[in-house]
Amino acid sequence: MSIPLKVPAVGESITEVQIGQWFKQPGQAVRKDEVLAEIESDKATVELVAPEAGVLEQVLRKQGESAKVGEVIGQLAPQGAATASEPAKPAPEPAAATGAPTNGPTSVPPRSAPAETTHVMPSARRALAEQGIPAERVAASGPGGRLLKEDVDRYAANARETAPAVQSAAMATVPPPTSTQVFVQTVGLPSEDRGEEIVPMSPLRQRVAQRLVEAQQSAALLTTFNEVDMSAVMALRKTHQESFQKKHGVKVGFMSFFIKATIEALKGTPQLNAEIRGTTIAYRNYYDIGIAVSGGKGLVVPILRNAERMSFAEIELAIADFGARARENKIGLAELQGGTFTISNGGVFGSMLSTPIVNPPQSGILGLHAIQDRPVARDGQVVIRPMMYLALTYDHRIVDGREAVTFLKQIKELVEEPSRILLEL
Repeated sequence: MSIPLKVPAVGESITEVQIGQWFKQPGQAVRKDEVLAEIESDKATVELVAPEAGVLEQVLRKQGESAKVGEVIGQLAPQGAATASEPAKPAPEPAAATGAPTNGPTSVPPRSAPAETTHVMPSARRALAEQGIPAERVAASGPGGRLLKEDVDRYAANARETAPAVQSAAMATVPPPTSTQVFVQTVGLPSEDRGEEIVPMSPLRQRVAQRLVEAQQSAALLTTFNEVDMSAVMALRKTHQESFQKKHGVKVGFMSFFIKATIEALKGTPQLNAEIRGTTIAYRNYYDIGIAVSGGKGLVVPILRNAERMSFAEIELAIADFGARARENKIGLAELQGGTFTISNGGVFGSMLSTPIVNPPQSGILGLHAIQDRPVARDGQVVIRPMMYLALTYDHRIVDGREAVTFLKQIKELVEEPSRILLEL
């Protein structure tokens, strides 16, 4: 008897999901607990696993289609039923190419059986489409044979490096033109590969788009800026990096300093750690800091719960874990819910300045940017220092300009003199 494969529960408030990629096709054998497909919700991605060993009989919902929680999207034949089923008949071998005529009509030789389907991650799929590279040309290095964006970038980089040499070799074989040869150069003609790929928005991207629009429409958002000299933090990291990494197994980064400084600044400006609830304001005495990280399906914001109780090492280990699991879409739903304040580091992508958008119902978000050597005035002299722009976007309904500027100024002072963080000055 077939086992129905149902959409698992993915959250209390989620009733509809989108079917991701199926890793097995009908007729293929599966092991118990083997991942059959991905189920995408507006918050995270969960895996549909095989409850028993057997054969995938039927797929009722294809990739990109929507389904309700609890809906049957496939059928699995248990191992006993699978062995009793009639085996597939082998394809007939093509006639030998002897030149002798065949008795029957001419047929097209069967194609060789395709290799096991590679799981192409969404970021890799976009990179393949942008660069016009077939997926089968790129070797997958991700876990479980998954094709990552890094694999596509590596293939494209190698192709760019070898292209000039190939072109030079090809040009060397072209004979020099004679007086009777005519060369015509075509300019502005469209390339052959000008197709479009229409794909549905993932539930996560739909939810992100919805919340960003809601934030712009429902809150009075305003952004204020400052800049911070990173010399002291960089010197401190350089001095203690080796011993820190040896003891804790992780490097000390800039984010832990900013999280610590943010918590101290939030204590002085509690409006930025609060939220509006109707006609009331909820001030929190705990600090759940959201850290925006880029994942395989887009931006996610996992939460550091009670970050005020965490050490530098605990913060760095948690951030490293978030980043690794976000790339594999392994962030759990509970880790994305809640949060009292958010930090977004666009500097890792090279952003010099931006205006981040508040994640409602929070009232503030801190944006970090790239560190650049810039001339600044110190004691009447122009010197070169590693500088970073800071941006604070806040909800003006609850936070006044004075509190916003004070908050950002305190972060600047704490980061420029990191010993104050430990002394809570």
